[in-house]
Amino acid sequence: MSLAAQLPVLPIIIPLVAAPLTILMPTDKFGGRIACIWATLVSWAVFGACVAILYSVATVGPISYHLGDWAPPVGIEYRIDLANALVLTLVSGVAALVFPYSYVSIRSEINLRQISLFYAALLISMTGLLGVTITGDAFNVFVFLEISSLSSYALVAMGAKKDRRALTAAFNYLVMGTIGATFFVIGLGLLYQATGTLNMADLKIQLAGESNRMIEAGFAFVLVGMGLKAAMFPMHLWMPNAYAYAPSAVSAFIAATSTKVAVYVIIRFIYTVIGPDFPFIEAAFNYLLMPLAIAGMFFASIVAIFQDDVKRMLAYSSVGQIGYMLLGVSFATEQGLTASLVHLFNHGLIKGALFMAAGCVMLRVGSHSISAYAGLARRMPATAAAFIIAGLSLVGVPLTVGFISKWQLLAAAFDSGRAWAGFLVVASSLLSVIYVGRVIEVMILRPAPAGATAVKEAPLSMIIPMALLVAANIYFGLHTELTVDLAERAAHTLMGGGR
Repeated sequence: MSLAAQLPVLPIIIPLVAAPLTILMPTDKFGGRIACIWATLVSWAVFGACVAILYSVATVGPISYHLGDWAPPVGIEYRIDLANALVLTLVSGVAALVFPYSYVSIRSEINLRQISLFYAALLISMTGLLGVTITGDAFNVFVFLEISSLSSYALVAMGAKKDRRALTAAFNYLVMGTIGATFFVIGLGLLYQATGTLNMADLKIQLAGESNRMIEAGFAFVLVGMGLKAAMFPMHLWMPNAYAYAPSAVSAFIAATSTKVAVYVIIRFIYTVIGPDFPFIEAAFNYLLMPLAIAGMFFASIVAIFQDDVKRMLAYSSVGQIGYMLLGVSFATEQGLTASLVHLFNHGLIKGALFMAAGCVMLRVGSHSISAYAGLARRMPATAAAFIIAGLSLVGVPLTVGFISKWQLLAAAFDSGRAWAGFLVVASSLLSVIYVGRVIEVMILRPAPAGATAVKEAPLSMIIPMALLVAANIYFGLHTELTVDLAERAAHTLMGGGR
């Protein structure tokens, strides 16, 4: 069988095999350089495979890969359509930039003897997220979710060298993540009891539009479990500390990918597993997703305004941005789903760039408090420019991906007859102007703290990946043919409109 025929399984097999080999690589003599180069090459190979998958799905159609040649629903199926191909590309693309970015920063943030373990854990985390996205088997989602989560808990805890609170944050993340996973697997058990299958496509066939209490309870458990994983308001309390105290590269990776994959799973279960025709799905849209999405948009943004720590501010901002994604889903329209998928992809680019900029500041200044950013436009102009552009993209300024996301969401709101929701989107976006503007004002208008030592830019190994993500924020803000077109086609397929 040709390598092309094995393409769908390569994003899982390559990092899964590479991760244990990474642990064996020397740390003391070379300072972890070999492990970093190895992991970076692996991530680039995975990104190349995911881009090839996206191209194949976009031009030929969905891919169905049967593991061990066992046909579904008996065997495990990797099924890839445009929705998960887009998410695969996001996760692998961010990882391909985070790995080279991380080399210098983690040497100052974690114990040197942990560097090989760090890269192995990051590879495993990437594997888990890609597996969650690519699989067409519901129980496989749970397995890969735990693979990613367990490695993420360890990665967050590695920040304890800089701040011992990383241990508490990791433990809290572990407890909340375990609760979410428990709810999710209980929901899967109920759905399996009702249908006798775990293949996602077969689940929908077996349900056949017939509802009962077991199916309703199963969906409720799945939604709550993934809501915890996605940091959906008010189940987001694990996120601020996990993002704030994790090593900079870890924050950049999980902020750009982890919650996006969880939102994708929610979308996948609503449209591929359950189907939007059930009355309880409509009730979930109107009485659960929409109110919580709007509450998150405002509550999290208001809390972000009063944060003195940039990483915590960005974490609360992410809770609000998750609200935008879920709001689009709750419209129950093709255009609303398109807006959610567009923002899911775009927000990954935005938050990856912002956390990378925060990591550069942490490396040179040694703090991520807002006061540490004083005079940064003159002290670290490239980093400041990257933060400002990505921050403006978060706000939704034209010529950036953030503007495309907000435009799509506004169009979906008015198209669905919910003009009031469009005005709420604008109002919550104005709140982001305040907290992003605070940092920009400090960087540009305030002088450096008295007695502050001279600093220089972070090394090119950090600047280049950050600049590439910033460039992506502008490129996909100007050229929307790829992201919006693919999202529209993906939404059309998910809504039952064919390929």
